[in-house]
Amino acid sequence: MPEITRVLERLNRGEEHAFDELVPLVYEELRRRASRRLGPGAKHDTLEPTALVHEAFVRLLSAHSIDWHGSHHFYNAAAQVMRQVVLNHARGNNAKKRGGDRQRVELDDVAADMGATSAGGEVDHAALDAALSELREMDERRYQVVMLRYFAVLTDAQVAAALGVSEKTVERDWTTAKAFLKAKMSKAAC
Repeated sequence: MPEITRVLERLNRGEEHAFDELVPLVYEELRRRASRRLGPGAKHDTLEPTALVHEAFVRLLSAHSIDWHGSHHFYNAAAQVMRQVVLNHARGNNAKKRGGDRQRVELDDVAADMGATSAGGEVDHAALDAALSELREMDERRYQVVMLRYFAVLTDAQVAAALGVSEKTVERDWTTAKAFLKAKMSKAAC
């Protein structure tokens, strides 16, 4: 992590070759997280982990105005971007179908805990996005816990360090946020 932070600081200063050093430092970790988010049995017509990471990189690093504040900031931003890429992909698939069953990208069992899945176990990204937006308006910290735990695939200890709170607080926020999202997702399904 300290090496990533140093490279991000150099990227902030405008050093052109810093990006070339950043990619190998974070690529495998981002790809691992994307694989966990999309699930091992992702259908061939859905978003692949490699494509998700590449699109996230393009979006993250094309935003030249970002002043990186370390590896936690980078991974949090990556989680936000990956969430948006997955949502946009799901919306694109839905638009192609024009009235048929919605095409959904499979995520892991956490989504099932949140009530974000259909009977087939696939995630309704539009409903999940709406519920996450409402959670953000109500409680920014719990929203950040979800983003870091679910999308950035950080441990409770890593989330606690990133947010400056205790692991117990992260656990409580995670449990509360899941209950909130499950309730919202259940209402959306009706």
